[in-house]
Amino acid sequence: MIPFVKAHACGNDFLIIEETLAGRRHADLARKLCSRNTNVGADGIEFLERRANGEFFLRLFNADGSEAELSGNGTRCVAAWLAKSEGLQEVALGTHGGVRTCRVIEAAEPNYLIESAMGVPRVMPRTIVVDGVGNVAGAMVNVGNPHFVILVETEDFSVQGLAWQEIGGRISTSPLFPHGTNVEFVKVLSSGEIAFRIFERGCGPTTSSGTGTCASSAAAIVLAGVERSLTALAEGGPQKTVWPTNDQVMQLTGPAEIVCVGEVYGL
Repeated sequence: MIPFVKAHACGNDFLIIEETLAGRRHADLARKLCSRNTNVGADGIEFLERRANGEFFLRLFNADGSEAELSGNGTRCVAAWLAKSEGLQEVALGTHGGVRTCRVIEAAEPNYLIESAMGVPRVMPRTIVVDGVGNVAGAMVNVGNPHFVILVETEDFSVQGLAWQEIGGRISTSPLFPHGTNVEFVKVLSSGEIAFRIFERGCGPTTSSGTGTCASSAAAIVLAGVERSLTALAEGGPQKTVWPTNDQVMQLTGPAEIVCVGEVYGL
């Protein structure tokens, strides 16, 4: 049996499993345990490594078994669990996308409001050619992992007559992005508020994404000139970003909730 924690951030859900229990089965465990019809179900697994020097390191595996650099929401879920289980109100979590420092702002178990330092976004405006669609203008954004962000004006977030889920799937797996990419569709609601939808690499449509929130905010700031302090609305709820200047760290604030603690049969 494998002990696990399940947590979510705005509906974007993760299992947290100690790295020592994974062996070399990370991908297989992710594919099995994340299945929503036959197992616990989640968008991915955060494998938590406790290093000898007291540092923490996370390896994120998506539901399809692929490994990603990091998840902003997943990192926040781990920070919430460490706050509950070990009383840590601030924690630095290493990832393949860089160190993310999380600070608990409010706590009312099992709910936590957490601010995370998400690194310095890099925004590169690009127009890409999508099979069956043609030219699509947007921006490549790196926030420790890759994103392609498209600004839309349609109510349903569609692009050139195609549902965002369909075009998101095409872009996410396009040869233009050899390692795949997350895709966001962003609508500016006002100078201080955006709404967006997410097609997540290795997972598909999700209700929320921490790095997607940051990428969407950064693209809206650079491409649309919105305010540097934003509320970003995804299907799972709002998160807030603050990006003082283009060369400074973006701060992300959002909730995380511990759902359950349990044990599950392994492979």
